Amino acid sequence: MQYREFGSTGVKVSALGWGLMRLPQDDAEAVRVIRHGLDLGINYLDTAPGYNNGWSERMLGEAIQGYDRSKLYLSTKNPLHCNTGKGWRERLEASLERMNTGHVDFYQVGHGLSWGAWEDNFSKPGAGLDETRRAIEEGLVRYPCLSCHDSPDNMIKLLDTGFFKGMTLQYNLLDRNNEKAIEFALEHGLGIVVMGPVAGGRLGTASEQISGMIGGGASTPEIALRFVLANPGVSTAISGMNTIEMVEENVAAASRPEPLSEAEKQAIAQALEENRKLAELYCTGCNYCMPCPNGVGIPENFRLMNQHKVWGLTGLAKHGYRHLGPEHREKWLPASECVECGECEPKCPQNIPIIEQLKETAAALGGE
Repeated sequence: MQYREFGSTGVKVSALGWGLMRLPQDDAEAVRVIRHGLDLGINYLDTAPGYNNGWSERMLGEAIQGYDRSKLYLSTKNPLHCNTGKGWRERLEASLERMNTGHVDFYQVGHGLSWGAWEDNFSKPGAGLDETRRAIEEGLVRYPCLSCHDSPDNMIKLLDTGFFKGMTLQYNLLDRNNEKAIEFALEHGLGIVVMGPVAGGRLGTASEQISGMIGGGASTPEIALRFVLANPGVSTAISGMNTIEMVEENVAAASRPEPLSEAEKQAIAQALEENRKLAELYCTGCNYCMPCPNGVGIPENFRLMNQHKVWGLTGLAKHGYRHLGPEHREKWLPASECVECGECEPKCPQNIPIIEQLKETAAALGGE
């Protein structure tokens, strides 16, 4: 296992961390799998009260018994559904009890903390910020961090407050929007934890396009993980693992002294640029074509088409297409529901032949 500095804290964390949201749903097996990862050198373990209503925290607390606690770095999160200082403190104490530990090493003081929530509530007198400072003074929290899904610019504003030691954010081959925030963190001595290095499982399926980016027969998830770890601003990449085999494969990828050679980096960069250009032939995701008067989710259909045609993730794309319709959370309809009214095409700044491409999408993804 390779280990990396977590910003300027002086702590070295395993390049592969563990996101404990997708553990096997059996107490004994969950503990066994976690301990196997610990034995292979994983020392950064991330959970949250919301993962199975605290069960994940309890399994972590059980799994670490008998291990040297000073060599393990636990991360959990404080939800934002109750923004009083008293509520914040109660949730911290409940997490400590479930994990059977006296402190949290890297505490995500707000689960999904945004710049708006920081300004409107968290930083106000008597709220979460004051309670975090008190918890640090009492030794209950070592390093204040945050998990964030805000815009890259707002991520930078949060990091620039000077309060946090690091941030957990999303970054992977399919989603590189947060590279600017990662670069800022690197320049300012802050740790970065990447969640979703395998794109929430989307890169866990085989893709000839992705596997072919570099030689040597590497699997799609291996390339995805190595791509994230090749970014010098990344302290650790947390992967949701639920089998011994997944743990061993990811540990092997994270044990390379250099995740990617210069030649491999160049090959991936070239492939990503080619894929970007190909993707833009279908859609850039600007949403100017919306709303569709008939309810077709045009950008979402084309995003799925890009998964199929650009990234080779055909099974995943078809699965997403099948779930479009009235039950979709945005109520978006599949491409097959286009009535060719033509209202969308004049709005497209890319001059994409939307109607024809919706037909192509329906034909490619609508079958079995």
